[in-house]
Amino acid sequence: MSIPEFTQRPLRSLVAYVVPPTALLIGIVVFWEFYVDWRDISIIVVPPPSAVVERFFESPGFFWEHGWYTLYEATLGLVLGSTVAIALAVLMAHSKLAERTFLPLAIAIKVTPLVAIAPVLVIIFGFGTTPMIIVAALMSFFPTLVNAMTGFRDVNEGAHSFLRSIHASRWQVFWKLRVPSAMPYLFIALKITYPLALIGAVVAEWFTGTRGVGFIILSAHNNLNTPTLFAAVGVLAIIGVTINIVLSVIERRVLFWHESVRSTN
Repeated sequence: MSIPEFTQRPLRSLVAYVVPPTALLIGIVVFWEFYVDWRDISIIVVPPPSAVVERFFESPGFFWEHGWYTLYEATLGLVLGSTVAIALAVLMAHSKLAERTFLPLAIAIKVTPLVAIAPVLVIIFGFGTTPMIIVAALMSFFPTLVNAMTGFRDVNEGAHSFLRSIHASRWQVFWKLRVPSAMPYLFIALKITYPLALIGAVVAEWFTGTRGVGFIILSAHNNLNTPTLFAAVGVLAIIGVTINIVLSVIERRVLFWHESVRSTN
């Protein structure tokens, strides 16, 4: 019995996207297990993958609970940072004066180290989720700003001239031309900033958190519990990869008309 044609393409896409990284991951894990055993490396220094997996399955709910908490902080921070960044990008895309005014400040935020910001935010906002959300927002702000501003400006000149010839308002030009032009750039920004927001939340949890993946990593490090530390990092990696896959699927559905998506079909 043959597989219907309409199911063959999704299956081929699934195989193309899943098999190569899975094979690479299996190879890395096998080499890691073999190397640690061969060199007789202490579990305190680098645990074998088998010990990490065993530790995870001892209490998977514990790791996922803290993982979802970090994801919650990162998502709120991403929404906050991206909203401010897109609003500024709209303004900067229409005004060189606004670009000259706000871009230096955005660069200053970008180059400021997180380890210097987090303790100050704790002093200002106290312990809780607020410092983690703000750090995640700061991490996601600059890439979103740059990509959004580039996308709003990267419009088709022919389409722009046509809209002006029919006396379209700036608002109509924005929604009919600039927003669709910016969508591919915004998806690129999301794929970059969501992992950065997760990193920001984790770093902030080192200073202020009593929950989250960052809290587990810090506690495990202080107790020389490397299997727990690596299991927490693994959960964070799974969350990041899952987010990227979901965003890629959404991108293919939303931007089916764009060349970057059609060329990969």
